[in-house]
Amino acid sequence: MLCAIDLDTVMNSTSLNDFGDAIRSYTNTGDEDDRDLSRVGMSIEMFRAYTEGYLSQRAAQLTQPEIDYLAFSARYITYEQVLRFLMDYIDGDTYYKIKYPEHNLVRTHAQYKLLQSMEEQYPQMCEIVRETVAKYK
Repeated sequence: MLCAIDLDTVMNSTSLNDFGDAIRSYTNTGDEDDRDLSRVGMSIEMFRAYTEGYLSQRAAQLTQPEIDYLAFSARYITYEQVLRFLMDYIDGDTYYKIKYPEHNLVRTHAQYKLLQSMEEQYPQMCEIVRETVAKYK
């Protein structure tokens, strides 16, 4: 069996960080540094598919507070990434490798657009988590 992993997942961390960062990465309809913001958004279909797969394997091990905040974790991690890209841009691009001078600013805008999409779809995200947990817990 093959699967994609984020190396952050091998470190000691809460399930909320892992789930939220996976949603931020896997559900984006654009690139993390997409200049065309019309392409950026969260695919609710991908959110549903990832949530189904994740909870089919993890629902029994998660605490109720973790379940309660799964959908929120995607918004939280994405907001954190907006701030990290912006701060790196302001600080002179010392943390993230950049391809051109305004790369981190472009990333900031793209991640903010993704966050807005998540916020618009948040009620659906919560409902998907509730429905999926009910199947597996």
